[in-house]
Amino acid sequence: MKKIEELMLRMQNGEWVPGIRPDVSEKLTEVADKCFRYNSLPPSRIEEREALIRQIVGRIGERFVINSPFHCDFGCYISIGENFVANFNLTILDEAQVTIGDNVFLGPNCSIYTIIHALTATERNEGIMTSKPVSIGDDVWIAGDCKILPGVEIGAGCVIGAGSVVTKSIPAGVLAVGNPCKVVRKITDADRPHNLK
Repeated sequence: MKKIEELMLRMQNGEWVPGIRPDVSEKLTEVADKCFRYNSLPPSRIEEREALIRQIVGRIGERFVINSPFHCDFGCYISIGENFVANFNLTILDEAQVTIGDNVFLGPNCSIYTIIHALTATERNEGIMTSKPVSIGDDVWIAGDCKILPGVEIGAGCVIGAGSVVTKSIPAGVLAVGNPCKVVRKITDADRPHNLK
């Protein structure tokens, strides 16, 4: 595991490294097996599912729902806050740190990517890669079918519209949507539901 951690640290420091190695493949398979077991457990077996997800991810808060299927690469580079909800088919490729704050909701079919493959075919075919971390602030809603790309930071209180591809960081407290995802406007008190007392 120490060699894998050194490899990940080198990537997170901007180095391009050979990622196809027996120790890396072994770790990926180990985590994939745990994800398979998690995804095979019925939703009613809440305690077993919670215990297993805590074995997969590096850190997760006390209240969470992660609907199956869920997939990740290493898992140990994922940190999730309190009151987290992920709808069906969340994928996190965590070759760098993925930090998710409190009160974050992810719609179905969302993907978070940290890995960057070489653009040149020769190096890509040799498994040369690097990575950049992803950070999602508190109180964020990311709607269905969104993709979050390497190096992106999403500020607290944001809403990311369905189908967005987030290629650049998004400031706090805004509605952003599109491919590529762009800020539409600030979220204000005028956006509160009017019929609530």
